[in-house]
This record gives sequence, structure tokens and C-alpha cells, in this order.
Amino acid sequence: MKYVFNETKKYDAIAVGRACIDLNAVEYNRPMEDTMTFSKYVGGSPANIAIGMSKLGLNVGFIGKIPDDQHGRFITNYMKNVGVDTSEMIVDTEGHKTGLAFTEIKSPEECSILMYRDQVADLYLQPDEINEAYLKETKALVISGTALAQSPSREAILKAVQLAHKHDVTIVFELDYRPYTWKSTEETAVYYRLVAEQANIVIGTRDEFDMLENQAGGENDATVAALFAHTPDLIVIKHGVEGSYAYAKSGEVFRGKAYMTKVLKTFGAGDSYASAFLYALLKGETIETALKFGSASASIVVSKHSSSEAMPTVAEIEHLIAAQV
Repeated sequence: MKYVFNETKKYDAIAVGRACIDLNAVEYNRPMEDTMTFSKYVGGSPANIAIGMSKLGLNVGFIGKIPDDQHGRFITNYMKNVGVDTSEMIVDTEGHKTGLAFTEIKSPEECSILMYRDQVADLYLQPDEINEAYLKETKALVISGTALAQSPSREAILKAVQLAHKHDVTIVFELDYRPYTWKSTEETAVYYRLVAEQANIVIGTRDEFDMLENQAGGENDATVAALFAHTPDLIVIKHGVEGSYAYAKSGEVFRGKAYMTKVLKTFGAGDSYASAFLYALLKGETIETALKFGSASASIVVSKHSSSEAMPTVAEIEHLIAAQV
């Protein structure tokens, strides 16, 4: 089964939301308080997804807000150099800064992130900074859940959703739950459900869908039944090493296995999964193949130091899939 997009559009996908800085520990197997050196990368789920799709060969754009400083210029230059269209990167003029994420790599099983997200520029994207003429030129709009956590970014995302419906743009909602950004689980559930019910494709881990439903231990069948009563027609629920499931509104269910790898760290998997899964769908591959691409891409990225810089090529993904048939 294949997923159908509006093929008349200029861009394959446009992502909207946060672009920030990842500072990943260079020294492995030690706590952050003993770590002295970090490597700098572009980070943030929607930025990573855009970078991953662009590295795979798609025509990708990005809508976001960055500060008028060295970090903002680093982000813009990096994304531009890997082929992402940055013409709709809005420069903040009110003194807001770039979000920072310091990562700790104690072991493959023990990784943590220390976030600095107060007054960050990406959460100050205004509704009137969403360019309708730009957005209507894409096959898919990729939305990250974190952008819904605060106003005015929240309203900007809701406006983007409205415009996407108006112009026959497929809405992809990547749940991307980050607890430190939200005031409460109740607030998260309200806005996640509001957007999920209007999206066409919803992607997340089982735990993230539990946040959407404001419960623990939810069942996939109940989750998809509730969402299929609304706009969504494809739902992807990831279960870590157990693999992932794609549910189509037609009733078909597809399973993708997890690929074995030597894990260095756990972060970055979700963004790489989404970028490769969407790449395959947009290139006209079947949902089964898209699940393989997503899982293989995630396995590659968790075996490397960065998230954005580690986003794989098509050849790397296909090689891993072929090696673990």
C-alpha cells in the first residue's frame, strides 16, 4: 500500500518549529559533571527531520524563528549547506536566545539531556509570520509537538494547520513530547489531541500516544480507533526494540522490525526515523518499505555521536536493510 500526496507542489516537505543547538558529550561513559568537552551540532526535532530528508534527496523547506546571534547564524548556515531552504527562517529581534541541549552519554542505556529552554526564540514564532504562499507549495507539512507548548508558537502552528487544510497539504504530526516544555500532562493532552485530530499522518512512540490520551498503558487498537474517527488516515506507533506499527484507515496494519546496531546513545532515533519514513512515502514507496527505512535510519543514528550530522544517505539505509533481511 502506498500513501498519496499532491504531486503538483514545489516542495516535498516543509518542517516548522524548533531549531536549536545540541552540545553532545565528547567523553563517553562518564556523568556530565565530569565531562569537559562537547561537540556542537544543529538540533531540535523538526530541524533534524528537515536535515534528514534533505540529506536523503528531498526538496525541503523550514519555517522557524532563530536569534540574531552566532548560534542563529550557525543553524541557518548549516541547514542551508545541506540543502534545506531557509528563506522562511525568521530572525528574532526581541533578544530571545537559541535553545541549548547538553547531552550526557554514560552508557548506551544511560543517556540524558540537560535542556535550556527558557525564553527561546523558536517559541516566539508569531501567527503572522507563517507565509501562506510558501506553505501552500509543499506536499507535506511536518509539525513537532514541542511547538504547541507555549504561545505564540502554539497559535502559529494552529494557523499552519488551517492553511495546510486549505491548500491540500498533507499534515504530518510528529508528537515529539518533551516534558520540560509543558506545564502539565493535561495541557499536553488538550493540544496534542487538537492537532492530532486534524493531522493526516501521526507519528510517535507508545509513551507519546499515552501523553496524547493522558493515560498510561494505552492500547494501540483503541488509540487508532479514536483518531480514525477524525482526519488521520495513517498512524505510526513505535515500540522501541519491538519495532513499529503503521495503521491505515482502510484497516490494514503493517509491522516494521528494529534493526540491530551497536548503540552509542539513545537520542536522535525519533527524528531519523521520521525523516526516512517520510522520505520513502514521498518517493512513492509502500508503507512496508517506509517502515523499514525509518527503523534502519534510527539504528544508524543511535550508533553515531550526533543527530543531525549523522543523518544517513539512501545508500547507507539500503545497505543496512539488505544486511539484515
